[in-house]
Amino acid sequence: MARRFFSPPFYTLTGFLLLSVACCFCSPPASTEITFPEPSAQAVRPVVQLPDMPTGLSFAGEPVPLDAFDVRESLLKELIVNMNFHSNTLQWLLRSGRFFPVIEPILKEQGVPDDFKYLCLIESNLENVVSPAGAAGFWQFMKTTGTQYGLEITSEVDERYHLEKSTRAACDYLKKMKAELGSWTFAAASFNAGKAGINNQLGRQGTFSYYDLLLNEETARYVFRILSAKIILTDPERYGFHVPETMRLKPIPYSTVEVAGKVSGFATFARDHGTNYKLLKMLNPWLRDTFLTNKTGKVYQIRIPEKGFRPVPLSQQQEPRQP
Repeated sequence: MARRFFSPPFYTLTGFLLLSVACCFCSPPASTEITFPEPSAQAVRPVVQLPDMPTGLSFAGEPVPLDAFDVRESLLKELIVNMNFHSNTLQWLLRSGRFFPVIEPILKEQGVPDDFKYLCLIESNLENVVSPAGAAGFWQFMKTTGTQYGLEITSEVDERYHLEKSTRAACDYLKKMKAELGSWTFAAASFNAGKAGINNQLGRQGTFSYYDLLLNEETARYVFRILSAKIILTDPERYGFHVPETMRLKPIPYSTVEVAGKVSGFATFARDHGTNYKLLKMLNPWLRDTFLTNKTGKVYQIRIPEKGFRPVPLSQQQEPRQP
């Protein structure tokens, strides 16, 4: 018979102790209530809250029916998006200081309501961007529409990138759509969906209010995106944005040079006029190549930054060395 080193009572006691220890680590707490430590007196916790909703609102002088629940919910959605899309909305506030002073007087001169500057804002974020479909510039004109409204569009010159000229073209389009569709709100919606897109839905649904139409998601959100931009930029601090006036971008001061012939190279042209290629293209983004053939002898107004606005180093004023 083998010798036993430990008696059965020992095993019983050892098992009980091990089970007790395991229960200390594995058993659920006595209460399932969620508890947190008391916050320190210095703790600052961010508050995520819903945006303030206006009690009255209009677009281009036309009332927005905020008493309709679906209208209020659609506007609230866009306010939440833009109030919390901080990087984008801050860029709106910064760029508006440079470009709204250019857009606003043209809208006024052309008899188009000031609210349409916010349409330009949501179209491009006030940048000369190109969409996947090929729409270009601040107002996002397609090539065919831009040409139809008087913009020159070639491989060397593309006036969709000329802010003043494209703004006037946009005004012509909007005034025409307002006359044909009956309201500025429909004119704005047509900028996204086209005249035919709005007319088709009006005929199908038997209504004459943008706010009563069932539209595709992009067009359904379009006017509410404009309205949310208007609301936030009119009173940014109410929505959590503080951008000192001194921090907003300012228009770049410039003088104008008339060019009626060809330009062999804009890098040399820039140096000859006391600037550099980068600043020349920044002020004239409609110049799309490094040269201008101008076979028709058309007179172009090319902008040069005023002297002293940004001093050009002597090394950049001299002819570059050949590689």
